[in-house]
Amino acid sequence: MEIKAIRTEADYIAALREVSALIDLDPEIDSPEGERLDILGTLVQAYEAKQYPIDPPDPIDAIKFRMEQSGMTVKDLVPYIGPLNRVYEVLAHKRALSLNMIRRLSEGLRIPAEVLIRESEPVAA
Repeated sequence: MEIKAIRTEADYIAALREVSALIDLDPEIDSPEGERLDILGTLVQAYEAKQYPIDPPDPIDAIKFRMEQSGMTVKDLVPYIGPLNRVYEVLAHKRALSLNMIRRLSEGLRIPAEVLIRESEPVAA
């Protein structure tokens, strides 16, 4: 089983084609094809992470996304952020998240703390 590193876009495209063909075969995990798919998948993933990195979302966007996913309202954030006026200030980028807010939001809404501690981008008026 000869597998080579993915160093160029052409290598990447060729690896994607092979991964697609192997997925279509639906090989057993322990079969040679299954092992090849696993290794190629790992190589493709590493290449994509290096060539096409994805920045974490803005903290406020992450909170709003979680609210939308969970069907939450602004009032539902009071236990995590504090009084309603503070919630509105945070969501409008007028107040930064405190460490206690970050802890409560991370634990309660399952938003990674790494996302919440990032500097929030003010909304252009």
